[in-house]
Amino acid sequence: METLTKEQRVLRVINGQEVDYLPSQITFSDRTRDAEITAALGIGPDELDDYLENHIHITLCAHDKTLFYRNDREEMARLKEMGFCGTDWDNKVVYDSWGMGIMVGSDGFFTCFAPLSKTATPEVAEHMPPDVNRECLFQDIEEAVANYTTPDMTRPGLFDEMKQELAELSGEFLVMPSGYFATYERSYALMGFQQFMVNMLDKPKAVHALMDKVTEYRIEYARKVVEMGFKVAHHGDDLGTQTGVLFSHDMFREFVLPRLEQAWRPYNDAGIPIIMHSCGCLTEFIPDLIEIGLRVLEPIQPCMDLKFLKREYGKDLVFWGGIETQNILPFGTPDQVKELARETIRTLGKGGGHIIAPSQEVMNDVPIANVKALVETIVEERQTVLGL
Repeated sequence: METLTKEQRVLRVINGQEVDYLPSQITFSDRTRDAEITAALGIGPDELDDYLENHIHITLCAHDKTLFYRNDREEMARLKEMGFCGTDWDNKVVYDSWGMGIMVGSDGFFTCFAPLSKTATPEVAEHMPPDVNRECLFQDIEEAVANYTTPDMTRPGLFDEMKQELAELSGEFLVMPSGYFATYERSYALMGFQQFMVNMLDKPKAVHALMDKVTEYRIEYARKVVEMGFKVAHHGDDLGTQTGVLFSHDMFREFVLPRLEQAWRPYNDAGIPIIMHSCGCLTEFIPDLIEIGLRVLEPIQPCMDLKFLKREYGKDLVFWGGIETQNILPFGTPDQVKELARETIRTLGKGGGHIIAPSQEVMNDVPIANVKALVETIVEERQTVLGL
């Protein structure tokens, strides 16, 4: 078979077509560590994606960049100048276009301020970016939700980088528009997780109203993604814990599922395959998600039964991830990492339908030697599981 581009390889796996080998993806949690990581690996500053055998490039609209680049002061200054974020370096917090506070210096995402939780001070209000209605910061939840406005989708520069990266990187990579912190996650981050979960029972009208506003934003975002010509869609909502789902199936179908269906409709109408990020064990929800159009599930954490997933849903889903990151990858030996990766790839990748990847972003506690062992095993196994 002729050699495929990285974009072709991923799309063919998603579409259930023959490939020369399985694609893979390794993402580090802190985007400011690239120079340190490349130096440790002994490669050039622009060679990291090639070394890691990465096939997917995640591109972000300006509303989402604060979450990912919270530790990059230069980038935060640029986004602040454009009206997409606010910064409070003294207290190590940056505020995104939604008014959500994100802790600076954290390895992964750590939201530390919910704008509709009525915990703001006048000082906090001063740091908010221009799209945030400051009155909402000091109101009771029903009034705050009624007055809350989602970020301005017409603000200049919002999609510039997405358009540029789609044009410049397609083919070399499959360019994927980030959908992290989408409907459920964004809603609880605005209200505060504990308050949101309590209000699902105590004040469901406020929760529904807030989720409707967030969903309307996601629908418009989806229309923009289709209009720009992306070949895949992405949606991120963490629905699981290590042992099961976060709420009952009935509550999932009342609060979350209908809004996912609405947010995904532009993608389904355009025939674009949908990739969903959801951490944790969400086996219970998978049939519903397949029914509304899910094609790729990531990051596939091994708190779910990988063999069961492959057996029951392998005909419907492509599995992205699976290589456990909580114990062996950070604390095991390189040989243990190789054994773990080999077993995971052979389980999820047999016959295809797998984008090889860790079960989560690679955190700062993972030794470089274990990263090397992971990459070596991916290269060794990616054809073998296809019988090539």
